[in-house]
Amino acid sequence: MASKEEFFDFAAEVGLTKHIGGVQATDEIAGLCHIGPGSYVLDVGCGAGVTPAYLAKQYGCRVAGVDISAGMIQKSQERAQREGVADRVELRVADAQDLPFEDGLFDAVITESVTAFPADKQKAVLEYARVTKPGGYVGLNESTWLKVPPPPEMVAWVSQDIGATVKPLTEAEWTGLLKGAGLSEITVRIRQVDLRDESKGILQRYGCAGMLGVLGRMLALYARNPAYRRFVKQVRREGITPQNLDEYFGYGLYVGQKLLEE
Repeated sequence: MASKEEFFDFAAEVGLTKHIGGVQATDEIAGLCHIGPGSYVLDVGCGAGVTPAYLAKQYGCRVAGVDISAGMIQKSQERAQREGVADRVELRVADAQDLPFEDGLFDAVITESVTAFPADKQKAVLEYARVTKPGGYVGLNESTWLKVPPPPEMVAWVSQDIGATVKPLTEAEWTGLLKGAGLSEITVRIRQVDLRDESKGILQRYGCAGMLGVLGRMLALYARNPAYRRFVKQVRREGITPQNLDEYFGYGLYVGQKLLEE
């Protein structure tokens, strides 16, 4: 299996990042976090920049996007320019566990299929809460085990489909991270995964022209990069979807509010 670094490098080069639930989940978490005109939002793990550009256009807010991959930030900058929102989207390389922002800066901090990756998830969520304004919101859209323990083949499939080293948690564990960061008024919405809907969601997110560009870059990378060829072969070998996927694996929207200062 590809290392975490290789996985993200490959994704950055082809310009494709995904999160479970697609645009519908982004809209739902935006609503739960009360994002709108005048909001200042941080998207942690912004990937190729689809969500920052979407939020800026759809909700009229300002967005800061960070990602641990310099390649992803470059793709995000290119997308913000193409979509005419570069004046409302700022982007920089940063680690979720060490955010380069002052305390209490953002009205909302969101992540989409990101907090399942860091080794110290509690440290990451504490950082999200630190940079959120009192009264603001932290919202996570994260892969979730619906039933535990998952069988080994389920764990292997999730790792190759979502990303090397990904570690989903249970609903109780995700909720515990928000509570551990001092957040309250926690809202949880659990969803099962429908792979057909996920495929439609990726197409909706990137559009036909965008997906053609992604496929072209994939083919070019496959032709010139032996490591990527090995990665693709590994994915194909382990890529048979478990029949009982929806029994064990889904995603959750987890939103907590930062307490107002007394």
